Amino acid sequence: MNILLTILLILAGIIVALLLIGLFIKKEHYVNREIIINAPRQKVFDYLKLLKNQDEFNKHAMVAPDRQREFKGTDGTVGYVYSWKGNKSAGEGEKEIKNIIEGKRIETEIRFIKPMRVTATIIMETESLSDNQTKVSWTNAGTLKYPINIMIPMMEKNVSKGMDDSLLTLKGIFEK
Repeated sequence: MNILLTILLILAGIIVALLLIGLFIKKEHYVNREIIINAPRQKVFDYLKLLKNQDEFNKHAMVAPDRQREFKGTDGTVGYVYSWKGNKSAGEGEKEIKNIIEGKRIETEIRFIKPMRVTATIIMETESLSDNQTKVSWTNAGTLKYPINIMIPMMEKNVSKGMDDSLLTLKGIFEK
C-alpha cells in the first residue's frame, strides 16, 4: 500500500511541477530556417507556391503518403486549401494560402485538428542572391495555450529538424 501511495504522490508531484512550469514558459513558438539553392528565384518561387509540391519535399507531409487529401480552389492562389486526414503520425488538418507577394513570399495558415487543435503561420520567402542562386527562408510561428505551451521547447526542436531536412530535400530537387 505504501508503494502505491508513493507512486501516486510522485505522479501528482510531476503533474503539478509541469503545470507550474507551464505558467512561466513562453506561449509563442517561432522557428526560422534558411537554405541557399542554386536555381533562379522565380523558378524556386513558382514551385514553392504550389502547396501540392510540398508532398515532394516536406518531411512532415511525406510521413504518411497514403493519407487522404482534399483540395479546394486553385493551387498557388490566395484561398487555396489543402487538407489531409491520416494515421496518428499524419494527424488531420489543413493549410490555406493567405497571402502571396509574387516572386517573394507565400503566407499560409496551418490548422491542425488532430491530434490537437493548433494553428500556426507558415511563411516561405525567396530572395535572389544572383541570377542562379536563391535563398529560401521558411518560418513557422504561432501560439500554444497553457498548459500545452510546456511542449514548445520540444516542438521547436522537432520542427527545426524537420524544416532542415525538408529544405535539404528541396535543394536536392533543384540541384540534381
